[in-house]
Parts: sequence; structure tokens; C-alpha cells
Amino acid sequence: MKILVVEDEEKLANIIKRGLTEEGYCIDVVYDGEEAENYAKYSSYDLIILDIMLPKKDGITVCQNLRKENINTPILMLTAKDSVGDRVKGLDSGADDYLIKPFDFDELFARVRSLLRRESFTRNPILKVGDLTLNTLTREVWMGEKKLKLTPKEYNILEYFMRNPKIVVTRTILEEKMWDIDFEGNSNVIDVYIRRLRKKIGDKEGKILETVRGAGYRLTVS
Repeated sequence: MKILVVEDEEKLANIIKRGLTEEGYCIDVVYDGEEAENYAKYSSYDLIILDIMLPKKDGITVCQNLRKENINTPILMLTAKDSVGDRVKGLDSGADDYLIKPFDFDELFARVRSLLRRESFTRNPILKVGDLTLNTLTREVWMGEKKLKLTPKEYNILEYFMRNPKIVVTRTILEEKMWDIDFEGNSNVIDVYIRRLRKKIGDKEGKILETVRGAGYRLTVS
């Protein structure tokens, strides 16, 4: 899952990025409203965490402009403005949720998970493809009766494939969805993660997570 964090306080932005990265999310950070609009318009994000008081363009305006552009990415507003009127204004601008600073990180993570679940392709938290089962609430994965130990990045990659079974997922899509904007696309990191996933799900011959030559990878359904 890829998240855009829009926060002009660099120290706080870095803390949020570190915390969400440790949870397995891919994070881009920008520090003003104009950058936020550009990133949201030209990159694909699963969630935007948006401060209201920003340089160049405030968060309310950014949110309104994105909705006018039919960009429906879930938006969590994160701000020190705590009056009922402020919260109503933020939600009426098109935001999906509102969290007041200072906040507890456990609550931030819970709200992020909630918004991402809301936007899931299916409301069923259990994904099942062949013998693979993935619980999006507990982030647990089984291959048949065997529980798998995956790193956060491995989990996110596998979840994406399980939400898109039988569909060819290109390297470009994986780069955009799983890594931040500084990712060097010519590295072999994606191949390494695919090999690790195949090993952990017992797919020695690449028949479950198969390579589609010249295109990408596909999770097959038996």
C-alpha cells in the first residue's frame, strides 16, 4: 500500500514516515500544498495523510481540488485545528477522516488501516486464492495449513497479487505501488522479493507466482 504524507513540519513528517514504513507501507512525503496536488494527480496512492495548515496552498483547498478532479483517494486530515467547525469544514471539503494533533501513533495506524480496509476491493477481510489465505485484519498468511512468516514488504506484495489474481502485474505497477518515488527501477529488488515469496509459499517451479515473459508476474488460480 502506498501513502502520500503531506506535512510541513519536517520532523513530524519524518516520524510519521518512519512509523508507517515500519508497518510495511510505502511512503512519499511532500511539504506544501502545491506539491501535494501534483503528487496526488500524477501518482497512484492508496491513501493521503493531509495537514491543513500548509505553505502555498492549505489542505482544505488541496482536498477540494482533488475531489473536483475526481481523485477519490481516501484522505485523512491531520491537524491542530480542533474545533467542531474545523472538523466539519475538513470533512465537508471531501476528507474521509480527521485526526487532531497531538495524536497517538497507535490511533493514527488504526485509522490508516480502517481507511485502507474501507477502500479494499472487497469488504471481506479474508482473501483466498488457491491454497493461499490472507487475513487483512491480522496480516496473517497461510499456505494450506501452514502459517507463513512474511516481512511487511513481502506481505504487501503478496496481498496485492491476491487482490489481483490471474492479472499480469508489471514491474512498473509493483514499483509504483510498493516503493517510494526514490526507488531505482533498474535494480533487481523486485526479483529478489519474488524469489523470497516463491520460496515461502513453496512455489519452487514458479507455477503459482509465475513469470510472464516480457510483461511481469501473475498469481495463478488453480
